[in-house]
Amino acid sequence: MEIGIIFMGVFVGFLVGLTGVGGASLLTPVLLLIGINPVVAVGTDLFYNSITKLFGTIQHWRQKTINGKLVLYFSLGSIPGAVIAIVLLKVFGVYFENLELMIKHSIGYVLIFVAAAMVFQNFFGDHFETGIVTKNPVEGKKVLTILIGFFLGFIVGLTSIGSGSLFALALLYIYRIRTSSVVGTDIAHAFGLVTVAGILHAGLGNVNFHLAFNLLIGSIPGVILGSKLSTKVPAKPLRFILALILCMSGIKIIF
Repeated sequence: MEIGIIFMGVFVGFLVGLTGVGGASLLTPVLLLIGINPVVAVGTDLFYNSITKLFGTIQHWRQKTINGKLVLYFSLGSIPGAVIAIVLLKVFGVYFENLELMIKHSIGYVLIFVAAAMVFQNFFGDHFETGIVTKNPVEGKKVLTILIGFFLGFIVGLTSIGSGSLFALALLYIYRIRTSSVVGTDIAHAFGLVTVAGILHAGLGNVNFHLAFNLLIGSIPGVILGSKLSTKVPAKPLRFILALILCMSGIKIIF
């Protein structure tokens, strides 16, 4: 089983490096489909993502591709949103017997939404990338930024999905920041969000540390290999195929 989990980490890491798609969107449905408890799958994925995002944040900090203001205002909304979602999971776990089913359905619907967002970005991303870049993206949008952060943070706390993909869409289409800063800002914000959420889930006993570390052993070389091949493989067709797979995974999880 450990060898199988390590190879799963290699596969997920390889796809992340190759396509840039967030690891949670790929890993969480796989954990569910192999029979991991939904609450544990969410908590383990958040912990796993916290470690992977740390290395990405350090690299982008060195490259100065992080918009600190956006990270701050997103975090003011997203971290409380994630905390509320996790507290509600704990409360609902006491009073509702079908909590696992509710989480599975939530993950399924979010996967379908992420897949649709990926398809949209695939077809219309170039139009926004060539548009006018906003010099001060937070100006006049502080309240909106906090509210978006809260809503998406709640989703991440509930499902572990979206800390990368959903926030990246907001950065690109609403705030119009330079594409070179989208990934760095997204990863830096996601690191803080998933770290807090992962710690809370760990405190509630929802993290399988043995599973997470085995996944990390595989995913690190997988990401490196995928990143090296990403310049030689057309990303758009791969993202479209991956979006279809995520959509089908979401439908399978729901039904």
